[in-house]
Amino acid sequence: MNKITFSHHFKKLYCKAPFKIRQQFDQRLDIFIHNSFDPRLNNHALMGNLLGKRSINITGDWRAIYSISQEGIIIFELLGTHSQLYK
Repeated sequence: MNKITFSHHFKKLYCKAPFKIRQQFDQRLDIFIHNSFDPRLNNHALMGNLLGKRSINITGDWRAIYSISQEGIIIFELLGTHSQLYK
């Protein structure tokens, strides 16, 4: 598994998220570490403003968006609801 890191902005969004969402993200991150393409994550590439980034499902409405650096480091960048992220 590649190294995983979190942007400063992601950390702020994570801290502001409801407790249940933080718990759910932690569970999904564990799944991601073991198999980043587990069907429960619905891991998919994004288009438009977020081209080059990927999204995983945290809940029915919450998503975490990440990118992969040239060195292969996974960087979680955004956390929020579908409507917050895809304006």
